[in-house]
Amino acid sequence: MKKILSTFLFLAPLLVLSQNKMTPELLWKLGRVNGLGISKDGKYVVYSVSTTDIETNKSKTKSYIIPVTGGTAIEISNADSLLNNKKLSPDSSYFLSNKEVKEKKISGSDYYPDLTKSNAYIYDNLDQRHWDTWEDGKFDHVFVTPVGKPEEEKDIMAGEPYDCPQKPFGGDEDYVWNPDGKHVVYVTKKKFGKDYALSTNTDLYEYDISTGTSKDLTEERKGYDINPSFSKDGTLAWLGMEREGYEADKQDIVASTGLGVVNLTKQRDDIHVEGFKWSDDGRNIFFWAPVNGTLQLFEVDYTGATQKLPDIRQITNGNFDITGIVGQTGNVLIVSRTDMNHATELYAVDIGNGNMKKLTYVNDSVYNSIGKCKTERRWVMTTDNKKMLVWVIYPPDFDSTKKYPTLLYCQGGPQGALTQFYSFRWNFQLMASEGYIVVAPNRRGMPGHGTKWNEQISKDWGGQAMKDYLSAIDAVSKEKFVDKDRLGCVGASYGGYSVYMLAGIHHNRFKTFIAHDGVFDLKSWYGTTEELWFANWDIGGPYWDKNNAAAQKSYSQFSPSNFVDKWNTPIMIIQGGKDYRVPIEQGLQAFQAAQLKGIKSKLLYLPDENHWVSSAQNALIWQHEFFKWLDETLPAKDKKGEDDKKAF
Repeated sequence: MKKILSTFLFLAPLLVLSQNKMTPELLWKLGRVNGLGISKDGKYVVYSVSTTDIETNKSKTKSYIIPVTGGTAIEISNADSLLNNKKLSPDSSYFLSNKEVKEKKISGSDYYPDLTKSNAYIYDNLDQRHWDTWEDGKFDHVFVTPVGKPEEEKDIMAGEPYDCPQKPFGGDEDYVWNPDGKHVVYVTKKKFGKDYALSTNTDLYEYDISTGTSKDLTEERKGYDINPSFSKDGTLAWLGMEREGYEADKQDIVASTGLGVVNLTKQRDDIHVEGFKWSDDGRNIFFWAPVNGTLQLFEVDYTGATQKLPDIRQITNGNFDITGIVGQTGNVLIVSRTDMNHATELYAVDIGNGNMKKLTYVNDSVYNSIGKCKTERRWVMTTDNKKMLVWVIYPPDFDSTKKYPTLLYCQGGPQGALTQFYSFRWNFQLMASEGYIVVAPNRRGMPGHGTKWNEQISKDWGGQAMKDYLSAIDAVSKEKFVDKDRLGCVGASYGGYSVYMLAGIHHNRFKTFIAHDGVFDLKSWYGTTEELWFANWDIGGPYWDKNNAAAQKSYSQFSPSNFVDKWNTPIMIIQGGKDYRVPIEQGLQAFQAAQLKGIKSKLLYLPDENHWVSSAQNALIWQHEFFKWLDETLPAKDKKGEDDKKAF
């Protein structure tokens, strides 16, 4: 009896821990793993782990190594010295870097040097602001510097008002050495002002160190050309799109050979490549891409001797996302991986059979102490008789004999894949752990289900995609464990637009809405957003073009502001003050409309946040206000405070 009792006492803390759930504070205590590469000797995986200090509102990063075969991680202080320096030329003669260079007069003091306290900006062209930053006349340029001779550094883009790396998200992957050590290939869009705002035509340029000149390698290609990478024998491959102005065009791996430019992934209509890496021997390319609601690892053969389309082989398969390739060691790839219950960890993948071995366990102590959320694939028939994948995420203590409040999650993009991602804001595990079932449809406009499925959303924002959302929530609501009197709808960006749109056409399905940085009024949005190529392609063009039928349909039928007269449901609106993609007037108009109509509503304004929420403390407020609103308008308990109602 004593042995049994002592065993119970030993297990009791574990039983208590197993009943714990994910919380906003716990989510922000997780380590964020980033694979840096394989060590020069091929023996170790080098990676970093960032953790957030809520009190200081800053993150701290430590670096580690772990054997490529697995084992004990060791903290290190010299990560860079263990890795090959891709900024150093192959012959170690030159070093690549980038920094800002002033190329245009913009500020008041540029024109009036004596007025030093002025903070005026003066523009005579578009692209006056981008993402979260006003144009100040400075542009990122690439510099080539002889090793040991910093005074001889040379700006390879001198005099040009163009950026490399590309803003706002480009990094040092935008410029690379040719293995010959004599040339640099870099990405830029040589357009300025209005032309920049209307075009997606980035090109790859090759800079010759000996002559100091650049030539356009992709002049005939009119869409995005990015992420240049050389094989060990000097073959150039990159990610490319065909059509100018279409930022969500099918993205393929393109290679330049002696026979011309070859699209290596053209033959797979369902593949939109997210990223790639050459094999060590230069005979193959590994890449990851969305497919059927996940991100998987693939391999495409490459010989360079023919323009015949090569074979593509899917290496991994399962309910998880491969989010990056760290490096290769023999027949093993080191990759980063997530799923809806786990933040990024590193895995070793057997290239031959796809078997995976976990290498890092940074967050296991947290995940082992909380309940996991079951994720389920469902296939729902749409109104136009198509099969649509819908992810359903259940609370960790799900009981099918109870009724649960349920959230329809609307994905952003609009052409954004809805896969087994792990977000530190829109976190399905956290939502489900608060007692909500989450319904996440792969509606029209998502890659991984074929090009036609992805493209159908363009110029039809408020059409079939809205029907897809309602088909998903209606199908899942047929289950007895779904409380149809407690349905909510949440989303950000295009997902926020979707919330605003559904608020006017949902026919009383939902009891609450939450919209973050969503487009509310298409006309005012077109007049203030910065990347006009996106609005032109997806909406159809400017509102004043009365002869443009597609645009006029968008503004008349697909602008949520046109349906405010039908709003009758509580709504929470979140808006970033430095969001220039979906500027501040969108959230303010929506909040003002709801208030004037007498609808229960709340505005969470984040003055220093852009289209995202980057600050840890702001993110915690975001989480707490999110669930506080749901608790007020869609409680996980019934209004009498009793346990969830029985389904039978």
